[in-house]
Amino acid sequence: MAQQEDLFKKVVSHCKEYGFVFPSSEIYDGLGAVYDYGQLGSELKNNIKRYWWDAMTLLQDNVVGIDSAIFMHPTIWKASGHVDAFNDPLIDNKDSKKRYRADVLIEEQLAKIEDKINKEVAKAAKKFGDAFDEAQFRATNGRVQEYQAKWDALHERFSKALNDSNLEELRQIIIDQEIVCPVSGSRNWTEVRQFNLMFATEMGSTADGAMKVYLRPETAQGIFVNYLNVQKTGRMKIPFGIAQIGKAFRNEIVARQFIFRMREFEQMEMQFFVRPGEELEWFAKWKETRLKWHKALGLGDAKYRYHDHEKLAHYANAATDIEFEMPFGFKEVEGIHSRTDFDLKRHEEFSGKKIQYFDPELGQSYVPYVIETSIGVDRMFLSLMCGSYDEEALEGGDVRTVLRLPAALAPVKLAVLPLVRKDGLDEKAREIVSELRFEFNCQLDEKDSIGKRYRRQDAIGTPFCITVDHQTMEDNTVTIRHRDTMAQERIAISELSRFIGEQVSMKSLLRKLV
Repeated sequence: MAQQEDLFKKVVSHCKEYGFVFPSSEIYDGLGAVYDYGQLGSELKNNIKRYWWDAMTLLQDNVVGIDSAIFMHPTIWKASGHVDAFNDPLIDNKDSKKRYRADVLIEEQLAKIEDKINKEVAKAAKKFGDAFDEAQFRATNGRVQEYQAKWDALHERFSKALNDSNLEELRQIIIDQEIVCPVSGSRNWTEVRQFNLMFATEMGSTADGAMKVYLRPETAQGIFVNYLNVQKTGRMKIPFGIAQIGKAFRNEIVARQFIFRMREFEQMEMQFFVRPGEELEWFAKWKETRLKWHKALGLGDAKYRYHDHEKLAHYANAATDIEFEMPFGFKEVEGIHSRTDFDLKRHEEFSGKKIQYFDPELGQSYVPYVIETSIGVDRMFLSLMCGSYDEEALEGGDVRTVLRLPAALAPVKLAVLPLVRKDGLDEKAREIVSELRFEFNCQLDEKDSIGKRYRRQDAIGTPFCITVDHQTMEDNTVTIRHRDTMAQERIAISELSRFIGEQVSMKSLLRKLV
């Protein structure tokens, strides 16, 4: 566990040191849970968004994209349930004066019991080696069974309290489990109470005439209120989807773990409209499609898992998270939800407008059901940084830090390195960059020894380094070095564009999805 925490600290430090992510307003001592993306971070973030957008709008022949406004009519949030029900259960520790989410404290307690089970399994696996039967051990070992019974009992009680929105019971669980405040170490807790997460502001030129509006807490409602516009103007036939990338805002009280939970974040959401009764079939299809998108990045299939929701949102009849193994455990990066017809029906009711689809095959009108796929750009960014960060031991005791980012998403695709800054090598290097910059994000790297330059490019995830040497001046060939293997090969300058293009194009990723 300590090793994993250490890895997370290294990733956070790496993001700052190499221009991926900066604390926002840092010269003014920062602003809690708000971050800025630096020169390399913004490139990586844009590439993530491009991969998602193309997978949705190019590979699916029935998904189109929109870009709706952040400000929307306040009645939209009344209709969606956010005004009345968008709350977190919060609890304060009276000694530390720190505030926590009650459900997160209990989830962490469940994770501690899981850790104890996993330690017993790991100990036995080490002891018995190849002869170890994990399933049998879990089913028969007394200590494991004892821990599992504790986990099951707590889990059942917790799930019931969440589903019943029983705040008193959530507090009682925290008391009974003897959960302590991580800061004060005491169990001196307040009551649990609900806190609405929406940011409110005013729109209008005068104080008296101002209208209370909200910064949107999700991008989905912008899609729902534009359903009719898109369906009619695009002559869309059900089933079809509407995709959107945009900022959302939540006044998170317990914002933590770097960019994992922020107050200003970016979402990539797609709402897929289907016939009533066919929603669970489409739900299963989109679960599979979305997991394939993640696995295509090559971070390791074992790092992903599905997690079915214990408590369904008021609008859902099925919900699953795709979780990624972060250094602080498996965490949600994407949610797939069957939202039924809740949203469109509520907007029909509150707007007084008919929001229905006439199905020519069935000869009838109905309010479509919706399957939602919702992914956090920032969480996706963090999973890529954590999943690709590596410290590799080299011969001679040296260690190199390398970001093994998928080549198509890497911020810088290639660096051109003149061996020395004389004999025309530097001019030749500039010539190569001038030609390739139309297709790829390139860097000209002239400072320090060639070894130090390689290390610098490894640390930012550059897939290829091209070295211009004296032989280049004779035969117009260069040495190309591969980031992951450090293998080098000779290639003609005229072949660079084709060779690199094949390796780093978004097409190479997208082809894995069809």
